[in-house]
Amino acid sequence: MITKSTYSTFCLNLFFTILMICSKSIVSQDIHFSQYNGSLLNANPAFSGFFDGDHRIGAIYRSQWSSVPVSYSTFSAFGDTKLKTKNMKSDRIGVGLLFNNDKAGYANYSINQFYLSGSYIHKLNKDSTLLWSAGANIGFSNVAFNYSKMTFDNQYDGNNYNASQATGENFASNATNYADVNLGTLIKYAFKQRAYIQYGLSFSHINSPKITFQNNTSIKVDSKLYNYVSFQYPVAPSLDIMLELLHQHQGKFNEYIPSAMLKLRLNETNQQQVGVGFNYRAKDAFVARLFYQVKTLNVGLSYDVNTSKFVAATNRRGGVEVYLTYIFKKTVPFVPKTRVCPIYM
Repeated sequence: MITKSTYSTFCLNLFFTILMICSKSIVSQDIHFSQYNGSLLNANPAFSGFFDGDHRIGAIYRSQWSSVPVSYSTFSAFGDTKLKTKNMKSDRIGVGLLFNNDKAGYANYSINQFYLSGSYIHKLNKDSTLLWSAGANIGFSNVAFNYSKMTFDNQYDGNNYNASQATGENFASNATNYADVNLGTLIKYAFKQRAYIQYGLSFSHINSPKITFQNNTSIKVDSKLYNYVSFQYPVAPSLDIMLELLHQHQGKFNEYIPSAMLKLRLNETNQQQVGVGFNYRAKDAFVARLFYQVKTLNVGLSYDVNTSKFVAATNRRGGVEVYLTYIFKKTVPFVPKTRVCPIYM
């Protein structure tokens, strides 16, 4: 006889196996943020509805390389919620919407993306200390550039630039669209008040969407494997430490980001706390981070100090990034100190 516990374990193992099989077929890099927690639905669709509350909204903005003649900017906004059907006792369905906008260079190379995200959140034990979520998002992307702002070698006559001369280029279009499919899963175990460990794995662009301006169907968006582990533990009555390690693999590129943050709890009544920490993007940048929370409002600020060979152009000035998230809760439940974790379900 198959018990509920055995079935849950089977589903969990099966989903991880599918993602790992997909990852072995990995063959343009995506937008990314230094503070992944400010844009969770971009990191992993399994985060849809995975929070303590009723509804959640958030936005994050990044401005990069302002010392370079043309800077880069990225904006993302999202909203998600939890749903419960009559047949569900403790499990939930997460639903979310995500929008991304990215602009770069003189030609205004831009990406606009809309995603519908969903997840299934399952409580693996009765007291909600062990939670598992599996999710997917399906979206639409538009990629475009402004051809009129570009100049080409053929437009130089040897002495001067002449915009009226033929460019010698033949673009079939200056915009292209594609559909996108992403999968993700995560598991969180809270083993003590304010202490937990969390692991997530996601696989993006599983449909290998094509992206071309010259009808070259061999050009595709590289699939991406994203995984991370996060650990938080109280080291003093009002002080927590959080350690994270993120890894992304896309095409020929790998990115490793270790992270550490200290959180000081200022007021338990209104859940007020501040945090300071850093990320290190290997061979690229050192990232200083600040964090502030009051009740269900979270604000984060970071600044990248460039350490790569591009430092000759940036003079070590990387990017500033700020995010804000807010969770709507009908009531804020009393959580006794003996309880291990918040009420997610």
